[in-house]
Amino acid sequence: MGAADWCLSSAGAAVVLATSGDEEHPPENVADGSSSTFWTTTGMFPQEFIIGFPKRVKISKVAIQCYLVQTLRIERSVSEDPVGFEQCVEKDLQHTEGQLQMEEFPLPDFPATYLRFIIKSAFDHFVSVHRVMAEGTAENT
Repeated sequence: MGAADWCLSSAGAAVVLATSGDEEHPPENVADGSSSTFWTTTGMFPQEFIIGFPKRVKISKVAIQCYLVQTLRIERSVSEDPVGFEQCVEKDLQHTEGQLQMEEFPLPDFPATYLRFIIKSAFDHFVSVHRVMAEGTAENT
């Protein structure tokens, strides 16, 4: 089987935690596969959300579509519960006025059961995350 996007709710992924929520733009929107829906933060930074996979997967690339995110950190966990995270990558993103930021992060086949996305800072008071993708293959366990 080829690489799949493990961040899709249709693939069994679930947002298991988000530090803020808005009824109109809930955190589950980041996993629906659509760029037209989004999760919006409310309040101060940092903000974060955690996506859980249905099984342990080897992640080769993570991508995010967002708006007004300044500093992003991505962490992973291989635990059965969303604990024991370790940093994969941290990056300052470019400000893109009026259009979505699209960032890709190649990873060296990191095993993961959870990914945590931490928005450490922003270019404005609120940010939106439209879609996250984690390309990889299921581990044979």
